[in-house]
Amino acid sequence: MKKTILILLFIQFCGLFSAQTGDTIRMSRKEAEAIFLANNLDLIAQKLEISQAEARVLQAKFWPNPTLSISEVNLWKTYDIEEQPALIGNWGQNFQISAEIEQVIQTAGKRRKNIELQKIGVDGEKYELQEVLRELKKTLRNTITEILYNQEQQKIYEGQISSIEKLTASYNNQLNLGNISKAEYVRLKAQEIDFKKKLISLRQEVQEQQVELKALLMFPAKTHIVISDSFTMPDKELSELELDQWIEKAKENRPDILITKNKEKSAQKNLELQNALKTPDLALSIGYDRGGNIMKDFIGLGISFDLPIFDRNKGNIQEAKLEIEKTKNETRKNILKSENEISSVFRNYVGTQQISHDIDATYEETLDNLLISHEKNFRLRNISMLEYMDFLDTYIGNKTIILDTKKELNQYYENLQYVVGQDL
Repeated sequence: MKKTILILLFIQFCGLFSAQTGDTIRMSRKEAEAIFLANNLDLIAQKLEISQAEARVLQAKFWPNPTLSISEVNLWKTYDIEEQPALIGNWGQNFQISAEIEQVIQTAGKRRKNIELQKIGVDGEKYELQEVLRELKKTLRNTITEILYNQEQQKIYEGQISSIEKLTASYNNQLNLGNISKAEYVRLKAQEIDFKKKLISLRQEVQEQQVELKALLMFPAKTHIVISDSFTMPDKELSELELDQWIEKAKENRPDILITKNKEKSAQKNLELQNALKTPDLALSIGYDRGGNIMKDFIGLGISFDLPIFDRNKGNIQEAKLEIEKTKNETRKNILKSENEISSVFRNYVGTQQISHDIDATYEETLDNLLISHEKNFRLRNISMLEYMDFLDTYIGNKTIILDTKKELNQYYENLQYVVGQDL
C-alpha cells in the first residue's frame, strides 16, 4: 500500500516536472489496479454521472414554486372614484391594485412517482459504473498479461543474442585464420541478425501496449512501466459442476444484465407516472383586489384545473407499455448471451489448462540445460552447426509454446471473470 502511494506521488511529480529522459516505474499487478481505480478518468467521469443522478433525485423532491401575480395597477391618480382609505400612510386613496398567489398541487402521486423514477436512475448510473469498470479491468488485466508475455519473450531473445554474438565473434576469428568456411560464418551471422530483428519487433509491440497501459493509469508519456510479477499460469482448477453456479451468478452480478433489469423497473415506474399524468393537477389560489369590485378590499379563494377532455395522455401511456416489453426482451437477450459466453470461455479455459498439465514443472529447466549443453558442444565442435541450429529452433519454439499457453490461460481466466461479472 505504501509503495502504491509513493507511485501515485511520483506520477504527480512527473506531471509537474517531466524529465528529458524516460522514467521507468516497476509495479505489480495489484499496484497497477490500485492506481487504475484511483486515477482513471473514465471511472471518475462515470462517478460524476452518479452524482448528477442523485442531484436529479434532490430536484424531484421540491414542490413547484408558488406564482405571485400583481395586476390592475393604475399609474396615475383617478379622482372620479368612490372615496377609499389610504393603503400605506397617505398613499393608495386614488389607486387600484390586484394581487394573487397561486400554488400548483400535483395529484395522483406524481411527485412521489417521479422521485422513485429518479432513484431508479441513480441505480442505473451505478450499474453503468460497474459496466465501465468491468470493461476497463478486462482491458487492463489483458494488457498487463501481454506486457508480461512480451517481457519474457524479450528475455529469451536477449539471452540468445548475447550468446550468439560471442559465437559470431569467435567464428569471425576462425574465418580470418582460415579454419572455417565463410558459409558457416554467414549462417551464424544471419541467425544473429534474425534474432535482433525479432527483438526490435517485440519492443515495438511493448511500446504499443505501454500506450494502452499508460492511458488506463493516466501516466505521463515519457514513463516506461515494467510489471514486476513473474509470468505464471492461474492455478484455479475449474469444474463442470461450477458452470450452473456461474450462470446464476451472472444473472445477479453482470452489470449489463443489471442495467436492463433496472431499465425494466424504470419503464414500469414510468408507466405509473404516465397513468398519473392523465389526472389534472390542481392550482389553488388566493387573491386580493382593491378598488376593482363592489368591495373596497376583496379577498377571495380560487381553484383551477385542466379538463381532461381531449388529452388523456394515451400516446405516452402506450409508449411506456411498449418500453416495458422492449426492456424485458433486452434482459432475456443478455441472460442468454451470458450463458453462451460463460459456457464457451469455460471450455476454452479447460482445454488450454489440459495442455498446461502436459508441460512438466521441470520442462523449462530441462530445455535451458540442454541449450547450455548444445552451445558448449558447438563451441568444442562436437556437434555441427546444423544440429545446433535445429536445437535452437526447437528451444525457441518450445519456449514460445509455454509462453503462449501461459498467456492464453491468463486471458481465458480473465475472460471468464468478465463474463461471470465478478472476480472468481
